Formats: sequence, C-alpha cells, structure tokens
Amino acid sequence: MRILVTGAAGFIGSHLSEYLALNGHDVIGVDCLINNYARELKELNIRSISEQGCKFVSCDLAEDSLTSILQDVDAVFHCAAQPGLSSTATLDDYIRNNIIATHRLLQAVLDANTVHGGFIYISTSSVYGATAIGTENTETKPTSYYGVTKLAAEHLVMAASRQHRIDACSLRLFSVYGPRERPEKLYPRLIECILSDREFILFEGSYEHYRSYTYVADVLAGMVLALQNMSKCRAEVFNIGSRISITTREGIRIVENLLGRQARIKISPKRPGDQLETRANIEKARKMLGYKPTTSVLDGLTQEVNWYRDNSVNNGIK
Repeated sequence: MRILVTGAAGFIGSHLSEYLALNGHDVIGVDCLINNYARELKELNIRSISEQGCKFVSCDLAEDSLTSILQDVDAVFHCAAQPGLSSTATLDDYIRNNIIATHRLLQAVLDANTVHGGFIYISTSSVYGATAIGTENTETKPTSYYGVTKLAAEHLVMAASRQHRIDACSLRLFSVYGPRERPEKLYPRLIECILSDREFILFEGSYEHYRSYTYVADVLAGMVLALQNMSKCRAEVFNIGSRISITTREGIRIVENLLGRQARIKISPKRPGDQLETRANIEKARKMLGYKPTTSVLDGLTQEVNWYRDNSVNNGIK
C-alpha cells in the first residue's frame, strides 16, 4: 500500500511512518515543522523515518498544493495538528492547523479519488472535556481550543464518510507517551528536570489527575487495526487507549524510581482546560477490531527514560 502520513516529523507520526515502512508499505511522510518545540527533535525523527525508507516532504496542509503528495496514495493517516494546551498558540493557530488543514487535505483527497484504502483521522480524548471515561457516544464537552478544533475537524471527516464520499474513521487517542514524546509533556519535562537537577513545574491540582497513559506501540496497534478493518470502521469513532488509569502522582513516583532520584517539584497556578480524569473505554475497539493494549506504565516509562538518556545528551535535545 502507498500510505500518506501527515505530521510525520512528530511523536506519533514518526513512529507510525517507521512501523508502516518496516511492514512493507510505501510511506510518504509530510510535516510543516511548526515551531512549537525544538526543531532538533523533529529533525531526529525525520532522519529516523528516512533511514527506514520513508519519503519525507515538507508541506503545509493549510496553504500548499497537495496534489503531488497524494499521487497514487491508497490510504491516509492524518496525525498532523496544533497539539495540546499552549500558552503561546492562539485560537487562530488551532483553527488554521487543525480545522483548515484538515478541510484542505480532505478536499484534496476527495478530488484525487485514489484513496480507496481509507482516511484515518487521529483525534483525541480531549474532545470529551474535563472527564473522559465513557463510550464513544458520550456527549463531547471540550474545554480547550485544542479539543474544540480537533472535534470540529473530526466532524468534517465523519460527515464526508457518512455521505459515502470516502471511507473514513476517527480514532480518539488517550494520553500517548513513549520515546520521542513532545518535550513540553509531563514525562519528558519530568525526566529532563530530574536529570539536570532543575525544579519541575507542576500545575496545582495535577497530582490527583487520573490519566489513561497509553504507550505509543499500543496506539500504533490500534491505528493499524483500523486500516486493516476499514470495511468495519467506515464512519465509526473509536477510543484507543489503556483501560488502566493512574494518577500523576503515581507516574512521577515511577519515573523517580527509574532514575533513582526525586524530583524538585514546584507548584504553579492551575492550568485552564486541563483534563481531570481519563479512562479509556475501549470495548468498541476490542469487539470490532480485536484491539488489546498490552504495555504496562512501568515498562513504557522504562523505554521512555532509556530513550531520553540516549538522545538528550548525544543530540542536545532539551
């Protein structure tokens, strides 16, 4: 299969691109390299996917021509987005990189009329809002620009699928972590602060937040199952994540134990838009796709800590 992966220089997109290439697919990875974290990390990801045979193209979905990147493409994984909660990204940034980019990509795919293997939209548990513990039919109540715009983009994709214009589905991912995770996320910040003996900033109330931390390899398994079962997935939404939730406090203790040092934690004011509790209800994905995550948080964080140790020193990632 010839597969287009958007956001291929990012955390999940780079892992997915490599996985698909290693399993015999012809992969085109695209990314516009927005300046939301260290470019060195994105360049490291690009080198990694290129070494596995993926073709990388720098492309801005929100304004560049998309005709050439879609030539003879059979399937699309749309991972690219303006991610998470940010003190610097504006509402316009989220609208541009989540809604407009998705609309332009979807329209280009429809115009190309070659993508018969499926369009898989990578959504987020943030669409549910402060509490994400229910099924895919739970009312969506996003509390952030990220959640609002990701949900809007999801609706664009699902509307096209319900109109039988394209075979598409949406995967709502829950708190993905692992090697290459974005440096502003909890675990990379924690690991870096402990190793460099710097204060770790924790938002007020975060200690008791529950999260379905999901190791990246388990997420990839769900994404590939969707591709392999597109006839079942058409116009469907799936939660993809771990059924086991832990508190932020428990996650911090695991990392401290792995590193043999305690974090110097400083509490800062509460961050608006944060999720309070997530617990992935994956019964639908289990029944329809055979989805079954297997990685424990201890095993996953061990992999992330080892990767960070290997790459932060050698490649200057901060």
